[in-house]
Formats: sequence, structure tokens, C-alpha cells
Amino acid sequence: MAKWYENCLVIVPETGWKELLQKLTGRMNTLIKAVRDTDRFILGSAYELDLDSQGRFVIPGNLKEYANLDENVVFLGLGDRIEVWNEKIWSEKEKLVQESAAEMLESMTESGTGNE
Repeated sequence: MAKWYENCLVIVPETGWKELLQKLTGRMNTLIKAVRDTDRFILGSAYELDLDSQGRFVIPGNLKEYANLDENVVFLGLGDRIEVWNEKIWSEKEKLVQESAAEMLESMTESGTGNE
């Protein structure tokens, strides 16, 4: 589990860390500031989660604070990862995404992104 973009957290299986980072920074030189900062932001905040006998885990305090987590949390499954959101923040984000979904798809189609 680590900090993720837009003030949410990300959960990635141990085996998926390298793949995820490769997607984010793999085509770039490790000397580029953006790659170094991405590594610091994500890897620097990463924790290995220990599950109890019922499959529960404790979210580290600094990650809870970063994501403004309270008693209402949303777990959003996204293929290779799970995002963890404050429910109110996610509701606002979801509305914005829904309102601009068609425009985003059109933009990705025009720029050739999203085909990977």
C-alpha cells in the first residue's frame, strides 16, 4: 500500500509493483526528475500489509492522513491495483469523471493513448 495520485491510496500485489512502476516510468530514463519524484512519491510511502486471520489490515497513520480517510472508505478495483478513497472525495471525483467521460474517451482516441 502506498500514496497514489489525487489523494487516494493504492494497493498492489507484491508481484505487481515492478509492473506498475514500469508502466509509470519504464520508458523514461531514471535520471529524469519526474521519474525520481515518482519513485519517491510511491515507493517512499509504500508499506507491506500484514493481514490478520480474517484478512483485515491496518492502514498506516500517515497514509490515512494523506488520503483523508475516515470511517467511510471506498475500495475501487482497477485491474492491476485497488485504489482506496475517502468516500466524499471519491463521490466528487466520480461525478467529474462521469460528466467528462465522453470527452476523455474522444481525447484518448485522438491522441492514440489508451491502446496499450
